[in-house]
Amino acid sequence: MSILLTLILIVALIVAGLVFFAANTARKVEATVPPCGQFVAIDGQRLHYIDTGGAGPAVVLIHGLGGTLWHYTYALVDKLSGECRVIAVDRPGSGYSTRPDDVSARLGVQADTLAKFMRALGLKQPLLVGHSLGGALSLAIALDHPDCAGAVALIAPLTQVQEDAPEPFQGLVINSPVMRKIIAWTLAIPMSIRNAPKLLKIVFGPDAVPADFPTRGGGMLGLRPNSFYNTSSDAVAVMEDLPGMMNRYSGLTIPLGMLFAKGDLILDYRMHGEAMKQQCPALDLVLLDGHGHMLPLTAPDATADLIRHVAARQLERRATIG
Repeated sequence: MSILLTLILIVALIVAGLVFFAANTARKVEATVPPCGQFVAIDGQRLHYIDTGGAGPAVVLIHGLGGTLWHYTYALVDKLSGECRVIAVDRPGSGYSTRPDDVSARLGVQADTLAKFMRALGLKQPLLVGHSLGGALSLAIALDHPDCAGAVALIAPLTQVQEDAPEPFQGLVINSPVMRKIIAWTLAIPMSIRNAPKLLKIVFGPDAVPADFPTRGGGMLGLRPNSFYNTSSDAVAVMEDLPGMMNRYSGLTIPLGMLFAKGDLILDYRMHGEAMKQQCPALDLVLLDGHGHMLPLTAPDATADLIRHVAARQLERRATIG
């Protein structure tokens, strides 16, 4: 056997081993954290969501990059479900929601899908709650689908164009879909397992990472090849629509509220919070001390208070309009 053939065989065995490890890890993850909600088909995509609470106003919770609806079920849903109808959804390609590889990850496309999702549930101008990238997506829905956004509560949101991705997400910026798929099925899962403690410390910091985040917070669901591929697709596509959206913020007339922590290590409150306050003077901006980026999990009371405040403004506006 030639040296070249031997090397090819060795590489093939290594790749096969990595693919097996990725697939086996995904099976174990899904056995540990199975779906917790129900499913609906929207344009060839299968969206996973929960729908709970009373007959009060509808609140739709949209998570951020690499997240899942478990970020909301961890603590926030229980604080709202006694007074609202609460819907939390896995964004297309996240959690247990699917997104075919040929469907764009652009904010505008995801906004179209979620607007159809809300119409399918019979929701009329619900209050949208968007965390991080979910904040940008909520704004995209409000701008392009006003019938699906009666008010918006933004939690540590991405609102402005920035040159570089936050440090924990820089490794996700893989422009080639082919390379993205190769990495997703080979190196991504073992590297994610190795780097998780360091990266989560930044994502949550200065708050402590909850010990049960991998299970109760859905963190383990990121350890699947398809999750890595779709999260990378989101990271690459996010800036395509954001510049145009920024030019339209001043035209938003619905109630808007925002909660940001000054200690956020992912998104700077001055760049994404105070800057949008200048673009939308009617925005109610609340700043917190002593917290980081993952406010739905680490500051659920403050997050719920912000949502209640925006909901009250929405009711006042409806009463005024009649």
